[in-house]
Amino acid sequence: MEALMGIRGPDFVMLAADCTHAHSIMVLKDDEDKILKVSDNLMMATMGEAGDRVQFTEYISKNILLYRMRNGYELGPKAAAHFTRRNLADYLRSRTPYHVNILVGGYDEVDGPQLHYIDYLANSLPVKHAAHGYGGMFVNSIFDRYHHDKITQKEAYEIFRKGVTEIHKRLILNLPNFKVAVIDKEGVKYLDDITPESLKQASAA
Repeated sequence: MEALMGIRGPDFVMLAADCTHAHSIMVLKDDEDKILKVSDNLMMATMGEAGDRVQFTEYISKNILLYRMRNGYELGPKAAAHFTRRNLADYLRSRTPYHVNILVGGYDEVDGPQLHYIDYLANSLPVKHAAHGYGGMFVNSIFDRYHHDKITQKEAYEIFRKGVTEIHKRLILNLPNFKVAVIDKEGVKYLDDITPESLKQASAA
């Protein structure tokens, strides 16, 4: 009952995640940040059971930071995605599996921007764009329609806006607010949240 979105451009990766924290039929929060900054060039957007989501992402991020402390350099996005997938696969075969879906986005000085799709069964794939959750059923077709190899950050943000508009219109669940973050050679930065109010202002303009 959540939604994650990711787009890889020629020199950036942009991630978006809903801010809703729900339990059963109740909404507990509408400002939850599901995009975690792991390092200066790496972020993870995660959805799933609330306890699993927080515990697994913190476990992965702390181990990646520990690797940097021990070795003097950071894992790149590709290595971090493989490390995440391997841990998810190991826990899947244990008595305490984590039910989480993840988008790993980052920027590497050699390989450039990278976006990796990882699901709760530990399948992993590098992609140009991806989505998780019920919202993904509506936004994947929008990504296919509007994504291109030379996409800019402004265009990617506009695609996210189109996707959120479609989620608001067609999904019975209430996912009003979305946080958006971008990773490029300058590092990580958050963009303006996509909310019903911001969409109304844009449509009015």
